[in-house]
Amino acid sequence: MKKALTGSFIALLTMGALSGCNTMAGMGQDVEAGGKAVQDAAS
Repeated sequence: MKKALTGSFIALLTMGALSGCNTMAGMGQDVEAGGKAVQDAAS
């Protein structure tokens, strides 16, 4: 029982970390697009 609980906990942590990486990558793309829009507006 303890092994199953530990395995489930590790799997949840791994899934959370992987989804966090995707979120940060998406946020970086959004910031980059926002910066480009500001540059284009200033030109």
